[in-house]
Amino acid sequence: MRKNKNNQDFCNFVYYIALMDVENKTQIKDFTKGYTFKILFLVFLILVLLIPLNMVSRLIEERSRTADSAEEDIMDAWGSELVAAGPVIIIPGIRNTAEPFTLVITPQKLNIGTKFKTETRKRGIFSVPLFYGDFAISGTFDFEQAFSSLLPNEKISLDKAELIIALSNQKGIRKIDQAVWNVNNNEASLFFQPGNRGQEYISEVKLLNSRNKYIRRSSGIYAVLPELTTDAKANFNIVITIHGGRMVRFLPLGQDTHANIVTDWPSPSFQGSFLPGNSNIKEDGFDATWDINYLSRDIPLLWRADANSKDYSDALFGVNFFRAIDTYSLNTRAVKYGILFLIIPFLTLFLFEIFTKKRIHPVPYLLSGIANIIFYLLLLSLSEQVQFYLAYIIAALAIIIMLTLYSRALLPSWNRSWYMGAILTVSYVLLYAVLNSESYALLVGSIWAFIMVALVMFFTRKLNWYGSEE
Repeated sequence: MRKNKNNQDFCNFVYYIALMDVENKTQIKDFTKGYTFKILFLVFLILVLLIPLNMVSRLIEERSRTADSAEEDIMDAWGSELVAAGPVIIIPGIRNTAEPFTLVITPQKLNIGTKFKTETRKRGIFSVPLFYGDFAISGTFDFEQAFSSLLPNEKISLDKAELIIALSNQKGIRKIDQAVWNVNNNEASLFFQPGNRGQEYISEVKLLNSRNKYIRRSSGIYAVLPELTTDAKANFNIVITIHGGRMVRFLPLGQDTHANIVTDWPSPSFQGSFLPGNSNIKEDGFDATWDINYLSRDIPLLWRADANSKDYSDALFGVNFFRAIDTYSLNTRAVKYGILFLIIPFLTLFLFEIFTKKRIHPVPYLLSGIANIIFYLLLLSLSEQVQFYLAYIIAALAIIIMLTLYSRALLPSWNRSWYMGAILTVSYVLLYAVLNSESYALLVGSIWAFIMVALVMFFTRKLNWYGSEE
């Protein structure tokens, strides 16, 4: 009897375990069929798809660096950016203590004028805007204040005075058409040599483009001046034929600085510490003028330079030869909205499940997410070959058509399938609007996200999240 009872207890225990196993499996099955599980799975899928989206973002950065490298190769062969300071006069001196110093004198009046023609040079699929033409500087020096500032124990060597024009890189100089030095109506020609004699006033210049590159080069040219006298007043007129690209910057070293830049480039981007007082921008070029007084910048009219020169790069002004469409900048901005384009098709398919009562396997969700990531690859590759707007239209249409047809294959009819195409079309139109309206990008994107969430909340307000059969 005892043995039979033990056998019965064991059978009951096994039955109980089997029953619990069946109930657990039923609960798990019911849970996996519920909408809650589907939402959690879609969140997981979105997080997974952020990995290839991040890879696309890195690819854009890599292509951007490749474009930078190609631009640098072109610039190195052509003549680099034009960043100029001067001219200034440097006169070596010595104190009674045998301590050397250099007296640096800036112009009383400084006139800067450029008249450039532009062209775009390519290397492979990459290009850079270049310019060539005349860079003219003229003005006057008045030495009275400089010489009267000397202390009794300071002596200067007027026979060793030099005129310095500091440049970020003198490689773009093709020839000096004119270099006239006039002291008290005695005219002489200056002979320039390479080098800035240690006067590095523009040691660092920010390019101010989308990739925030810096120039860290310093060079220039100098010429030995005819011997000066203490009562001398001098005029100078220098014209240089120069090649360059991407940007022009000048340093307002004159007591009164007047600058005029004329080119046939249609899309300037004025940069630096001073904007032009007058500018005239047309389809065939622009003309801009600056008038800067010494009181508006933190640069002395004269100073004594010891071992090191001062850096006045913060006072530079000028213009970038701006390209109206920066392909890689737009691609970078587009991919930042990539997570929305993962969520939108997922939500659309999820709503299809709700209203058609037809379950959709996770694989179609995955494929729709991958399709939207491919959009960014198409956009990047096409925008390197054609204009950005055309690349965007082709890439967007390809993805819209593909996902619309795929939705039709998942659903029984066209009655709801075309919603996918309509939703994606609106989304891509809004994205393009965001990319081309930088000032309102955050506003448009925020409203877009708000409307999308509000619509999902509206359509799912009566949904039984525990399962479609409860």
